[in-house]
Amino acid sequence: MHIRTVTVIGANGTMGSNVSAIFASFGNARVYMVARRISDAEEAKKKASLSVKAEAIQANLFPRTYDDLASCVSESDLVFESVFEDFSLKEKIYRQLIPHLKENTVIATGTSGLSIDQLSECFPDAIRKNFLGIHMYNPPYNMTLCEVIPSEFTDVDLLEEVKNYLSIQLLRNVVQVKNAPAFLGNRIGFHFINMALQYAEIYKDSGGIDYIDSILGPFTGRSMAPLVTSDFVGLDVHKAIVDNLLLNTSDYAHDTFRLPSYATELINEGRLGRKKGEGLYKAITNPEGKKSIYVYDIVKKSYRQKEKYGFAFANDMITYIKIGKYEDAFNQLKENNSIEARLCIRFLLEYIVYALVLSLDLCDDIFAADIVMATGFSWIPPLALIDAMGGKAIVQKLIEDKYPEIGVDQATLQRVFLKVQHSNYDYRPFLKAKQ
Repeated sequence: MHIRTVTVIGANGTMGSNVSAIFASFGNARVYMVARRISDAEEAKKKASLSVKAEAIQANLFPRTYDDLASCVSESDLVFESVFEDFSLKEKIYRQLIPHLKENTVIATGTSGLSIDQLSECFPDAIRKNFLGIHMYNPPYNMTLCEVIPSEFTDVDLLEEVKNYLSIQLLRNVVQVKNAPAFLGNRIGFHFINMALQYAEIYKDSGGIDYIDSILGPFTGRSMAPLVTSDFVGLDVHKAIVDNLLLNTSDYAHDTFRLPSYATELINEGRLGRKKGEGLYKAITNPEGKKSIYVYDIVKKSYRQKEKYGFAFANDMITYIKIGKYEDAFNQLKENNSIEARLCIRFLLEYIVYALVLSLDLCDDIFAADIVMATGFSWIPPLALIDAMGGKAIVQKLIEDKYPEIGVDQATLQRVFLKVQHSNYDYRPFLKAKQ
């Protein structure tokens, strides 16, 4: 597949500008960056080159407005739509594209969760075969995951060509996913993150937000604690993802997508997270220039200074991880009967099981969840976590004997663990010796 010219619609958005940079740098394509105002498109061009640390790609980037859409689209081998996650808005854009598309132009949406089948129906029958979802993760220069989601109409040969182009030319880690709410990565990730939000409310008298984050810190296999991640993503974006999953899924984990009331209150108050300066956390700089991190107290409905929790199991794990004794680190976790250690294990087991259930259901591949979580979230992959915890027999027995509250039925558990194999990822780089 030869992609020489690309039009990115909504190029002034964070994802739009970053994806433009990927096409222009790795793909060496001529990229029309379309935004409502030319000033927005020009600013996006600057951000794009910064995102891939390559000023030279500016020669491949061309700011444009919607007035130029016809000429841009008629020249393009690929049109990538990256506008706001609203079906009616996307439909309106697609109708503007239709008269100007070449016969073999690939049309892709960067949606993070809307139905690809439903979006494809915005196009005439002759064009639907060229439409599919290409969901990259932010920032794509660092997060190389690319979920490819065909519709029921997508041409099979075109699908394979697009996957090869993304993998070989753009150097993406490509995972084909069935058309399902939030696809694979966000469904796994926000299952874990929203559970953390829920448990912060359950344990609000023990500390709440920073209490749960301290239980699930970098020593458990993710570079950023889950509620720090939610703050980074934005509580409004978090809400959009979990609301979609609550409305459109019905599996055993359905209730884990209910947003707790305190998060809704923060959103209604405009406290959306890092982009607004406050959300679950906020940083305060004193007159001397020293920065302190504050956290939202769910009970008092106000901010307090973040606590430094000294959980014995966490301290022991960090000590062993520092010297490369990973088996000893997880033995400390499994042998500790404190509330915090049991919560930590519960979360890790929930993550393993749900990720692997979805991997089989949405991709027919036990390894898909490993690729998605490693290259899209920088989280320890579920199969690698099983390896770190002692292997599948130990983890399955742990679930069956000590953690029956994980709601998956026995038949599903058996089906999943029958497929479990050693991960292709080394778990060690994901386990950080810090709180």
